[in-house]
Amino acid sequence: MTANLLDFDLEGLAAFCDRLGEKRFRATQLFRWIHQKGAAHFDEMSDLAKSLREKLKTTARIQALGVVSQHISADGTIKWLFDVGHGDVVEAVFIPESDRGTLCISSQAGCAVGCRFCSTGHQGFSRNLTAGEIVSQLWFAEHFLRKHLGSTERVISNVVMMGMGEPLQNYAALVQSLRVMLDDHAYGLSRRRVTVSTSGVVPMMDRLGLDCPVALAVSLHAPNDALRDNLVPLNRKYPISELLDACKRYLEFAPRDFITFEYCMLDGVNDSPQQAQELVQLVRKDLSLGSWCKFNLIPFNPFPASGLVRSSNDAVSVFAKILSDAGIITTVRKTRGDDIDAACGQLAGDVKDRTGVHGRIAKQRVVMLKSVVDIAPHGRKDVSNGL
Repeated sequence: MTANLLDFDLEGLAAFCDRLGEKRFRATQLFRWIHQKGAAHFDEMSDLAKSLREKLKTTARIQALGVVSQHISADGTIKWLFDVGHGDVVEAVFIPESDRGTLCISSQAGCAVGCRFCSTGHQGFSRNLTAGEIVSQLWFAEHFLRKHLGSTERVISNVVMMGMGEPLQNYAALVQSLRVMLDDHAYGLSRRRVTVSTSGVVPMMDRLGLDCPVALAVSLHAPNDALRDNLVPLNRKYPISELLDACKRYLEFAPRDFITFEYCMLDGVNDSPQQAQELVQLVRKDLSLGSWCKFNLIPFNPFPASGLVRSSNDAVSVFAKILSDAGIITTVRKTRGDDIDAACGQLAGDVKDRTGVHGRIAKQRVVMLKSVVDIAPHGRKDVSNGL
């Protein structure tokens, strides 16, 4: 079986070249051809010796995920559904903005966390993606977009691990793929512009801070343990107090001076003014940290199995104002790509229902990043990049 070179970070590729009797600089050349230039065939790599190219043809391949479907929205949002085998698919979504291009990437086929407001969790878990399958989403999207937009420059400036799955439950593959994204010989992304979203796997948050610190977004969704236990089952293992302590520890290594808290707005569940005040008290307990966090309020996209309803615009506005007036930077996520089912919480691919409840092919939805309307303290417009 030949090796898929998309599975390797630079160190792994150097070790592979060493096994072929090649020097390290060959690995750097290969890495640049694959990731910077998007080469899929060794004959394209004109500065490699012909003998090496012939050797690579018998020992290696560059195999990206197959594209099941592609949809382009009127607002420029593009979503791809990728085949990962055995009836499973994952999605990546590109969100263009005037000052950045963001790609939302999946880390697992399905998800085992089972948050009440997430349809992916209701469908169950299939498997972890390999590092190559994670990187493949970026590899395909970047080089498709360059051709599609007629650009010779890098198009994707930001990556968010907010697609299907809990990234920190696929830790080894996540970190390896992050290293490829950050490597100057590959995509050269800034640590500030790569965000890992987690539902709160506390031990892995600590490891990420040591191994590969990037921007961190935490799915909070509730101001107290009783409610979060119901919405995010992982909270029963890692309650809010432990989660917040882990967030504060992460700040010592984070490339940004704040953690983003994601908060899905659910009508009559977690959107009252009293709950907003409770959140303020929750995050202001340690005033020595100053403005150490930011809230991103997410309009919920309902699906039948959830039994939940989206908060009204008025309720979201009141909630956001309470946080903002307390000096907490607060954003309200603005949906994009509605016409192609690429709004927040949506995934339009036909995938297997892994729970066995319905016994049929079901529509999945996946939480993903969209552009945001920023509400900074006292009405000041927040113009920071990224989350």
